[in-house]
Amino acid sequence: MASAWITVVVVTAFWGFVGIICPFFVPKSSEKGIIQTMLVLTAVCCYLFWLCTFLMQLNPLFGPELETSVLRAILWNWEGKDENFQ
Repeated sequence: MASAWITVVVVTAFWGFVGIICPFFVPKSSEKGIIQTMLVLTAVCCYLFWLCTFLMQLNPLFGPELETSVLRAILWNWEGKDENFQ
């Protein structure tokens, strides 16, 4: 579980850098405000998209659904056959 927190912190720091720090380094031009807005919106949208995807994979709502015959075939093919499975 610690690796999940490390991942969240690293990705949050990256998109925080892009959305908070990078807009201050945009050179002066007539489009400075638009570029800054694009950087902030890109960081927010990409971070939210990543966060939703990451959280859905971290704790999925449902797992794979296999039929009983498929489970029996898997157990029969694997070396550690389960004798109790009927």
